[in-house]
Amino acid sequence: MTKTSTAIEPLRTALARRHFFSRAGVGLAALSSLLGGNAAAARGEQSGGVEGLADLPHFAPRARRVIYLFQSGGPSQLDLLDPKPELRKRFGEEVPKSIYPDERKTTMSSAQGAFATAPSLFEFRRCGESGLEMSELFDKTGELADRLCIINSMHTTAINHDPAITMLLTGSQIPGRPSAGAWTSYALGADTSELPAFVAMSSRGSGKAGQPLYDRLWGSGFLPSVYQGVKFRNQGAPVLDIYDPAGVDPATRRTMLDYLARLNELKFQDSGDAEISTRIAQYELAGRMQTSVPELLDFKQETAATLDAYGKDVNRQGSYAYNCLMARRLAERGVRFIQLFHQGWDQHGALPKQIRQQARDTDQPTAALLRDLQQRGMLDDTLIVWGGEFGRTVYSQGALTAKNYGRDHHGGCFSVWLAGGGVRGGIRYGRTDDYSVNVVENGLEVHDLNATILHLLGIDHERLIFPFQGRDFRLTDVHGRVVRDILA
Repeated sequence: MTKTSTAIEPLRTALARRHFFSRAGVGLAALSSLLGGNAAAARGEQSGGVEGLADLPHFAPRARRVIYLFQSGGPSQLDLLDPKPELRKRFGEEVPKSIYPDERKTTMSSAQGAFATAPSLFEFRRCGESGLEMSELFDKTGELADRLCIINSMHTTAINHDPAITMLLTGSQIPGRPSAGAWTSYALGADTSELPAFVAMSSRGSGKAGQPLYDRLWGSGFLPSVYQGVKFRNQGAPVLDIYDPAGVDPATRRTMLDYLARLNELKFQDSGDAEISTRIAQYELAGRMQTSVPELLDFKQETAATLDAYGKDVNRQGSYAYNCLMARRLAERGVRFIQLFHQGWDQHGALPKQIRQQARDTDQPTAALLRDLQQRGMLDDTLIVWGGEFGRTVYSQGALTAKNYGRDHHGGCFSVWLAGGGVRGGIRYGRTDDYSVNVVENGLEVHDLNATILHLLGIDHERLIFPFQGRDFRLTDVHGRVVRDILA
């Protein structure tokens, strides 16, 4: 038997089991239970991959779930997480070509007549007992510095937004690979039958219009499509058609799903296409979500103190604050991978004004999410990841003044932070040079970060593979190492 046929055999087996139950008179009443998985998991069964792979986790996980706070656009490490106070002495000086040679400048700024050193306008403060230095823009998040692991030594070969985001989230600059969330749900399944294993949400920053986000960033690539993320929209119904139209009651909807599943089973008998089992599973999940999603969206269950902690925008659908509270509610309901995309960090000009607005959007809700999880006893087994696709240049893009500057794209170094889920808190890992241009200590590639995230979930990144078109693929491709120095 080939590796490809081995990979789809569990899906065939699951559908055959469901077909047996329908013939035996149990019918579609049993299907929901089989796909939901709690009973199946208790019996040690694997229901079509919905419950994850049989041999996973590979070892005891430190985290049960991931909340990925993706800051789309490339947040400036120099103004947020990588303090370089000595640069103030070099204000306006030409950045040495030995530090930043011409060939590393993008076409958006390479034609400038000068490349003036632009130190950050913002103060950095020592935060918490650990004394981690963080920008004044992260006042609330800084209060939780002792739970954060700040990594200053990330680097990437991508220099434009879409390839860089695609690289970070799928392990390749070329579109078509499964996203990290899809790999996670493929490996581990979900702790819930009422909601998807993987949910994505987006918000628009106040700083400026953001770069476009494509569905493939939470897609399943060549994995079975049951593992793709479900996008919760930022306006209107969070999921299209989640509410029954007028005149359609739950009994009618149930009858429709039953007949539709039977038609799909007949089609499977004819074609043997394993994606048909995905189709049945997704229709059944959609039916359950018609009950679970309205309850999920009901913030009236939250205390006034909780709502106040997330900030004034918490009840505005599509805001970052709203999505942060939604992330906590999804996490406590068993969703495995939750990804928030906050757009607008692409500050080529007017950076001081725009980054203040971006920080105002995100600082308080991010801190509230961390505190909320901690108070509920969930932070220790929830991995929080904060970061964007690359960093920004030390030189000013456009004119430099005492109160204004811009920064171009920079892949040579950027900063992210992790918290919870088995990560050491109150530490800074990796180091850049005096200009925050090059990594000089403990560099991390994108594959290293992804390998470490998978490790914290109990997954050996070298063993999580999927055969496709004659090759074994994995999230970390042929690279990646677990960064054990940051593990608790």
